[in-house]
Amino acid sequence: MLSEAPVKGKWHIVAMGRARDYQQLLKPNLSGMVVFSSVIGYLMAPGVQFRMADMHMWQSVVTLFLGGMLVTGGANTINQVLEKDSDALMKRTRNRPLPEGRLGVIEAWIFAMLTGFSGAVLISLYFNPMAGVLSLTSLLLYAFVYTPMKKIHPIAVLIGAIPGALPPLIGWVAGTGSLGVGGWVLFLLQFFWQFPHFWAIAWVAYDDYNNAGIRMLPTREKDSRFTGLQCMFYSLILIPMAIIPRLIGLTGNTAMMVCMACGVLYFAASVVFYMKNDYKSARRVMFTSFFYLPAILIALLSDKL
Repeated sequence: MLSEAPVKGKWHIVAMGRARDYQQLLKPNLSGMVVFSSVIGYLMAPGVQFRMADMHMWQSVVTLFLGGMLVTGGANTINQVLEKDSDALMKRTRNRPLPEGRLGVIEAWIFAMLTGFSGAVLISLYFNPMAGVLSLTSLLLYAFVYTPMKKIHPIAVLIGAIPGALPPLIGWVAGTGSLGVGGWVLFLLQFFWQFPHFWAIAWVAYDDYNNAGIRMLPTREKDSRFTGLQCMFYSLILIPMAIIPRLIGLTGNTAMMVCMACGVLYFAASVVFYMKNDYKSARRVMFTSFFYLPAILIALLSDKL
């Protein structure tokens, strides 16, 4: 019996390590932020009432969150499979399970297929087929169009912004069964938000990306102010766009003012980035983008409630 204890302990350690590797494939922090926007889109949909004591509503929210995490996790896993060699060249990704060989490529493909397709099927069966198809479309665009394009042309950011903006629209469709104006407005807000977000991250991680041959900036030269100028343009668009949810009756004045204020902060950070074009100002845009999206989504939902 004593000799079995070390063996059981060893298998426990191996199992825990394997579980952590699968967790890394899913990128739960990134996936959670994406899926959060789909839940907001669902709760914003006409006919969906937010009631704390409504167990059916909470069941729907949990199901949508689970399905979204599976789909997004599947897309993230495929992304890591396709970028295994690139990840091995970058400091921030070289310790991932695939570059280090802790997981095999075939194993990762199986995991991606199981998670991605089961998530889309779950959303289709519980909500409606259109929501499931949009979820699967998002996975395919992100994994098989955006990911390889990152090494070919900076237009990858535009392509990646489409699946990146689909979650709130998916949530809307899950709640309504149709593509409504409100869902498209949420899509556009998240679509334009992504450009300064992506470019700030790409500027900060320029050396890593450059070593791996990944082209994300709108210019080849990091020292150029063109990236900051583009961040200014796309963040500026978000300020007048804050009026649209109010105009279509999606939310009221409070959410409009919060969204406009967040847009002004995002634009101001982009202006500073354009003027200084340094690491600190790029990080400021990046962290402002992390604040902007959840802040406006919560404001929009709160105003509806």
